[in-house]
Amino acid sequence: MTIWRLILREISHRTIGFALGLLSVSIAVASLAGAMTLLRAHDIRTEEIVAAKEAETKREMDKMEDDYRKIMKNLGFNVLILPKDQNLADLYADDFASRYMPEAYVDRLAKSDIVTIQHLLPSLQQKARWPEQGERTVIVIGTRGEVPYAQRTPKSPILDPVEPGTVVLGYELHRGANVKPGDTVAFMGRRLKVAKCHGERGNKDDITAWISLREAQEIFNRPGQINGILALECVCAADSLDKIRAEIAGILPDTQVIEFSSQVIARAEARRRAAETAYAAIESEKQQRARLRAARERFAAMLVPVALVGCMAWIGLSTFGNVRDRRAEIGVLRALGVRSAQILAVFLGKAALIGVAGGVVGYAAGFAAGATWGEGGPASALFQPPLLAASVVLAPLLALVAAWIPALLASQQDPATVLREE
Repeated sequence: MTIWRLILREISHRTIGFALGLLSVSIAVASLAGAMTLLRAHDIRTEEIVAAKEAETKREMDKMEDDYRKIMKNLGFNVLILPKDQNLADLYADDFASRYMPEAYVDRLAKSDIVTIQHLLPSLQQKARWPEQGERTVIVIGTRGEVPYAQRTPKSPILDPVEPGTVVLGYELHRGANVKPGDTVAFMGRRLKVAKCHGERGNKDDITAWISLREAQEIFNRPGQINGILALECVCAADSLDKIRAEIAGILPDTQVIEFSSQVIARAEARRRAAETAYAAIESEKQQRARLRAARERFAAMLVPVALVGCMAWIGLSTFGNVRDRRAEIGVLRALGVRSAQILAVFLGKAALIGVAGGVVGYAAGFAAGATWGEGGPASALFQPPLLAASVVLAPLLALVAAWIPALLASQQDPATVLREE
């Protein structure tokens, strides 16, 4: 009689014992597979939540960036490029530069690979008298609009250009001249259409008139010249004026750079707050999910060992009881010439079959439970081949270890002693 035949006959005569052993292994493996599947579902759900949070945060960041961009647009430019020989004391006293540089400088910057500044705006600014309005003092700013970089995506301008033949008036100027948008006003020997009238700002803008750069150059007899280039500091160079100066000096060596620090600080702070808000939200979600996962891991760490130990104890005790109840049969088999190794193989083979079947059934049950009670995710993503392989391999090994001592005792019984006692 072959070993496999003896094993099958043993199982058929002890069906209930085999079924209970199979159940114990299945429960142990199911607890492991279910816990690991739940954790896998948790990880997948965490990735989905974090990805959704990042996408939502990106939308919020874009919205905040747009809001802050509008705020910064109202603040204006924060970097001013001047001729190198311009005395800053005179600049601050007169509110305009008295030295000039070629208008072509702004085109040179626009064609360069400079990265520390953006939104280039050439201007010609000068204090003058407005003869048609009783020789009142005005600040005239001529600009041609922002100059786009040659190799960059165009950006929304901070300051809208002033079209030729038009003028934009500060609060005190349009109030004193009693004009409104759409009116025509005499301005330094020219007839200009009022394009826009600013509200009260409480600074020198209230006595400023903006006209096109070309018309300003004609009025002040400065063809092809400007006395300043306004720019916006890139966020990559925040709080790094030396870096900006070094980069501009490499392109325009006969210029100098000043920074409007209060506006720079406000802009950098706005960007920083937006970034911190976004990253804090994502990090908070990650930490919350990590805490939940840790709690589930602790539960699994307690449940799985208890289930495995209980499974091994049950198989060991049931095998021991089976050996004790069948001492007479074992003695007869030994008397008929069945060797000790064959007896050992019968009991261990039965345990191995229990382990294999229990591993497969237990994994299927644990996977189904984990997929059902988990937080979602497709079955293909939750399925873990290494876990299935481990279940099919480790379950028989645990069953063999549990059944080893009782099976060894059965194989070493002396048939003569057993039959005499019986």
